[in-house]
Amino acid sequence: MTQQVPSTEPELAGVRNFRDLGGLPTADDRRLALGRLYRSGHLAHATAEDAVFLASLGLHTVFDFRNAADHRLEGPDVELPGVRNVGLPLSDPADGAEFWKMVREGNLDQLRELLDEGRAAARMIASYRAIVRGRTAEHARVLGMLAEGGVPALMHCSAGKDRAGLSIAVTLLALGVERDAILADYLESNAKHRRYKVRRTASSPDAHSPEVMELIAPLFDARAEYLQAAFAAIEETWGGVDAYLERGLGVTPEVRARLRDHLLD
Repeated sequence: MTQQVPSTEPELAGVRNFRDLGGLPTADDRRLALGRLYRSGHLAHATAEDAVFLASLGLHTVFDFRNAADHRLEGPDVELPGVRNVGLPLSDPADGAEFWKMVREGNLDQLRELLDEGRAAARMIASYRAIVRGRTAEHARVLGMLAEGGVPALMHCSAGKDRAGLSIAVTLLALGVERDAILADYLESNAKHRRYKVRRTASSPDAHSPEVMELIAPLFDARAEYLQAAFAAIEETWGGVDAYLERGLGVTPEVRARLRDHLLD
């Protein structure tokens, strides 16, 4: 089943990968309501015009899944009136700091050793599996706050693809959204105007060569195999989505019913 998306999408100058999840279909023929759940990249570089638009959404909650290292690199989110800002780092402050420094500054030989022969994609798959298995408390808190009426809500990390993408996927699973629709929305992050702007600071002649960009591409792609690895981790660890939500996250059928009341048409 294909997803339904709003007919217009705002062109935000300083915020990447923004979109309304409204229109996504559930297995029981309901749809996610427009204007209830949004996703994006970080809001640190939002322009004044972007901030006016974001403020117009009437957001109740903004979930920021970045860690301390991301905040140092990108800065804090723009302040929006009346918004509850919830910081829930889905990676540790030091996790991968040296790795990402190498991605930004490493030369071609270093990047070949780090990322070639499928190592970049393997790292992404391992990260998705680890977040699903290890960040149950954070995802439980997200679903709990939404069920308590913390909408409209926006979820973001740096690129709005991985940590936010997984949190969105978990939320949509709890709502009963079709798995194919979750994946289709996730892959929308590959659109050129949505992709994270890779900032390479290396000064070598090959710093932005086609080979370098090809080596780092798996880190900035949204690939079906990444999200499918997270789904597989749920099946392997808990035996299915219902068990994952109830035993892994402590999300009861009653909480799921309140989620659906707040987020579905």
